[in-house]
Amino acid sequence: MAAGDPLVVIGDAMLDIDVDGRADRCSPEAAAPVVDVANRTFRPGGAALAARLAAADHREVVLIAGFAADEAAARLRRLLDRHVRLIALPLRGSTVCKQRVRAVGPWASPNGHTKARQLARPVLITRMDSGTGRVGADPLPEEAHAVVAAAHAVLVSDYGRGIAAHTQIRTLLRAHAAHVPVVWDPHPRGPVPIPGAALVTPDRAEALDRLSGRLDEGPDLWKLTRGWAVDAIAVTLGSEGALVCLRASGKRLRIPLPAAAKAPAGCDTCGAGDSFAAAAATHLGAGREPESAVRRAVIAAAEFVGSGAAAAFSESESALVSGAPITWDSRWV
Repeated sequence: MAAGDPLVVIGDAMLDIDVDGRADRCSPEAAAPVVDVANRTFRPGGAALAARLAAADHREVVLIAGFAADEAAARLRRLLDRHVRLIALPLRGSTVCKQRVRAVGPWASPNGHTKARQLARPVLITRMDSGTGRVGADPLPEEAHAVVAAAHAVLVSDYGRGIAAHTQIRTLLRAHAAHVPVVWDPHPRGPVPIPGAALVTPDRAEALDRLSGRLDEGPDLWKLTRGWAVDAIAVTLGSEGALVCLRASGKRLRIPLPAAAKAPAGCDTCGAGDSFAAAAATHLGAGREPESAVRRAVIAAAEFVGSGAAAAFSESESALVSGAPITWDSRWV
């Protein structure tokens, strides 16, 4: 691996928004909390978060993703600026935004039937998704071909918005998979991984959907690895670590999360899967075998959650220009 070889992330870029406030009362119109908004923060989401995470170790990272011509996409570009090199593909429709409404206070619960225990950490009240954007079949720019050919690893961060099914991208990845490790982070609405991928990283629910409800018993996971013709599958299991299956040997092993690396209960886990996949791609690109790369990815994801998860890459609405970090108001707790 040459020092200048980039890590390339190909996927669906989104804008994540956290709306934070207090819930001191219940709505008189329905059993729902009333949230008095105190702050909004914005951060890269989807493949954009995976790219931003990969760039945290100062390696050159290139993100190939669709970008719309709207304000949300402009904000997303600003969040990635100076950290990630962008190769923007046309996005048909508007930028996908995922907005979480969180609150602290006596009524901070998804329903307003019963007063919740006063908590220091915000409680997720609801999530609102918007945006219709999808990547179409537009030709890839020559720059995309060049960066994939020069990559030390490629991460496909599929969020079901079309880019992982792009015919030219799949052809390009298959042509280079023999010498460029490809990590495929799948999505239930996305296509199957390309044959020859070095590692596929479904979460527990995605794997169980493919395996008729079984992970450890029988040869199902190995059959899936062979059916996809990929080198290895690592099923992410949250605080339980990961389950790895190697196609060449049929070996299946659990990789637990070391006790010392476990984050306290109640930590925000949003983006942990992106952290895992980005770390696995980095270590595979450095020449590690899948088992070793997964061991390091398990720890990296735990450290990501323990350090505040994606909040480290967030900017508040008032601090977007200055770049000041978001802080919790002590009055909330």
